[in-house]
Amino acid sequence: MIDSHCHLNDPQFNDDVVETLERAREAGVEACLVAGYDRASSQRAEEMATHPLIWIALGVHPHDASAIREDANWGQLLIEKLRAHPRVAAVGEMGLDYHYNFSPRDVQREAFRAQIQIARQLNLPVTIHSRAAEDEVMDTLVGEGVPEAGAVLHAFTGSQVQLQRALEMGLLIGVGGMVTFKKADDLRALISRVPLDRLLLETDAPYLTPHPFRGRRNEPAFLVHVVAALAQLFDCTEEQIDRQTTDNALRVFTHMRGAGQ
Repeated sequence: MIDSHCHLNDPQFNDDVVETLERAREAGVEACLVAGYDRASSQRAEEMATHPLIWIALGVHPHDASAIREDANWGQLLIEKLRAHPRVAAVGEMGLDYHYNFSPRDVQREAFRAQIQIARQLNLPVTIHSRAAEDEVMDTLVGEGVPEAGAVLHAFTGSQVQLQRALEMGLLIGVGGMVTFKKADDLRALISRVPLDRLLLETDAPYLTPHPFRGRRNEPAFLVHVVAALAQLFDCTEEQIDRQTTDNALRVFTHMRGAGQ
C-alpha cells in the first residue's frame, strides 16, 4: 500500500513518528507521501525524508495562502527546494477552500495558479485540496494547463458531474477514511464510479480517521481499513485494491518508484 497523502509533519506526530512509521510498515504500507502546507510544515517534511518510507510534497495550502503575500521570495525558494530534494515527488498541498475562507479567495487563487505553474515548469504532479470549490479548481487547471506529470484531487467530495469532469481531464482521485464512515453512502456511490486505475489510497493523517477508530488520531497503518472498504465497494479482493492503487501511485508519483527500499 502507498499512502498518497498524509501529514506526518503535523505536530501531533512529534513524539512518536518513528513508531508510527513502524506500525505502517507492519501493516503493509511501503511508502507515505508527506504533504507540506506552509513553510514550516514543508521544512519539517524535508527533515523527515531521511526515513525510507517517506517521500514528500512541498507547497502552500489555501488556508495558508495569505502568508505568501508577505514573502516576495516564496516562489523562488519553493522552486529551489523542489529541485534540490531527492525525495520530492509532487507539489502541494495546494488548491482552493471556499468552505472556511481562512485566506481571501483572490489570494488563494493566486497561490494555486502559481504552484500549478511551478509544477509544470519542474514536470512534477500536483496534489490538490478542494472544498466547496471543485468547479473553480478544475477551471483553474484548464486555464493554467494540467501538469503533464499529473494531478490528484485529494479527499474528493464533489458531485457526480464534477467527478465525471475530473475523470475526463485525466485527474486521479484520492480516497481515504471517509469512505468507511457509516453515513457516507452518497460518497461510496460516487467513488464506485471511479475506474480502479484512477484511484489512490490516502489517510490525510492525522485527520479523517476511518471507522472503527474515529475519534482517534489517524495514521498510515489505518490504510488497511480504507482498502477493505474499497474491496467491498468494488466487489474484489483487498489484494487487487492494494496492487492497483500502488500501480496508480507509482504512475503519477514517478519519483517514488523503488518505494520501500
